[in-house]
Amino acid sequence: MSDAVSVMVPQAELEPGERVVGSFHAGRAAYWRDHAWMAAGAMALGMVVLWAIGNPHVWTGAVGGLAAIAVRAGYLASDEVNARWDLTDRRLLGPLGKQAWLREIAQLRVLGSAVQIVTTEGDKHLIKYLADRDAVKARINAAVAGAKA
Repeated sequence: MSDAVSVMVPQAELEPGERVVGSFHAGRAAYWRDHAWMAAGAMALGMVVLWAIGNPHVWTGAVGGLAAIAVRAGYLASDEVNARWDLTDRRLLGPLGKQAWLREIAQLRVLGSAVQIVTTEGDKHLIKYLADRDAVKARINAAVAGAKA
């Protein structure tokens, strides 16, 4: 399994008796919406920087910001929209070998359309481009509470 899609799904072997209880997939609409917001921010920032340094062609900052984010979005889309995280009764398993034991999850945060997982060791993982980040956070919180009980 070496193609782009296969590395964007969990690779970890399940332990004996461990079972997957849910999966979280990146959403195409959330991906493009987030990139639209990033483009707007990059366009504004580019224009402000050019205005601050006295460039008479401030509008080129918008063009540059849009181009930068558009290239990024196009380049990463095929990987990011195929990302999947699996929630087991013991762990949260992500793409590229990422994993967090439920009993070691110290904090969950929402950031845009993402959920950030922070472990007791300080490791941070990001489940990005979720259609319903609050539902994902609630589901993981419930699993963490069950694992720590």
